[in-house]
Amino acid sequence: QLQASGGGLVQAGGSLRLSCAASGRTASSYGMGWFHQAPGKEREFVAAITWSGYSTYYADSVKGRFTISRDNAKNTVYLQMNSLKPEDTAVYYCAAGSYYSASSRGGANMDYWGKGTQVTVSS
Repeated sequence: QLQASGGGLVQAGGSLRLSCAASGRTASSYGMGWFHQAPGKEREFVAAITWSGYSTYYADSVKGRFTISRDNAKNTVYLQMNSLKPEDTAVYYCAAGSYYSASSRGGANMDYWGKGTQVTVSS
C-alpha cells in the first residue's frame, strides 16, 4: 500500500516536498516512481529511483528542479520540487514497480499505485 502526501498550494518559484509511504515487507525491494496528471491530460512520468536509491531518472521537464530520493529504513520515497512552475500543477501519484519501465506509457507497467496528492502552483 502506498500513501502520497505533501501536496498543497504554492506560488511560482516556491518549493514542496512530497512523501510516499509504503507498507509491506518487500516495499524496499521495488523501484519507485512519481507521476502526475493535470486536468484533461494523460498521466505523465516525472521521476524514478531504483530500489537501492543508486540510480535516478527524470522527465526533461523537471530535470534540475526536482529530486527523487528514498529512505528504505522508513519505507518512504520523496520528491523535492523546487522552482515550481504553474505548469507543474497536477495530481501527483507515487507507484512501485520496475525502475526500467517507469518512464514508458505513463507508468502503465508499474505494479502498485497510491492515491494522489494535489499540487497547485499559482502564477
